[in-house]
Amino acid sequence: MTFSVPPNPTRRPGARTSTLGARALQKGQHTKQVIVDAALGLATQIGLEGLSIGAVAEVTQMSKSGVFAHFGSREELQISVIREYYALFFNDVFSPAMNEPRGLPRVRALFGNWMKRVAVELQSGCIFISGAVEFDDRPGPVRDALASSVDTWLAAMYRAIVLAKEEGHLLAGADEEQMAFEIHGLILALHYEARFLKKAGALVRTHKGFENILARYASLAVTQSAPILKSTPSNKE
Repeated sequence: MTFSVPPNPTRRPGARTSTLGARALQKGQHTKQVIVDAALGLATQIGLEGLSIGAVAEVTQMSKSGVFAHFGSREELQISVIREYYALFFNDVFSPAMNEPRGLPRVRALFGNWMKRVAVELQSGCIFISGAVEFDDRPGPVRDALASSVDTWLAAMYRAIVLAKEEGHLLAGADEEQMAFEIHGLILALHYEARFLKKAGALVRTHKGFENILARYASLAVTQSAPILKSTPSNKE
């Protein structure tokens, strides 16, 4: 009598192939993330324009063809770096601020989180700022990716300011666009003063500038309310 082994009901035809395929995909995604992380680290030091398949291959100790297999072009690599940088910016700055109540508390949280990130970038560099210098007059996908990321972030800050006005935290005649512009200007000035000119006290002056903006635009009711306007910026650079 001949006996045959019954089929394993838990193993479907092609299951092994599917598992191997899933593992290969996971490995490929991990490798791609390693490349993006390395490229981002390079870009903060040498700029997006300085990125190349060869430079990233050298840092990751991969072959050029290996890097090229994940990014078909230098331009695609640059755009992936911009997207990764924006994702980190979103998680560090925007996302935590959404836990704050609408109005000036949220505006303050956005600015505070932004300042924390800038404090780190004073040593490494900001892709948004360096990229703007490199690609301001160079139309194309890389510039579009940069501009879109910056526009999205500034729109979030503007929206928070609009909500602050709706909550009655700002003067009725407050110009939301002007306020957002001035806040953005503080960050740009901070990068220039602290990173390029190496001037001491730039962080403290930036915090003071923000408080001056709030004092000019805040409604009378909020000005008399200590919790919202109270600030204790660090004196440490």
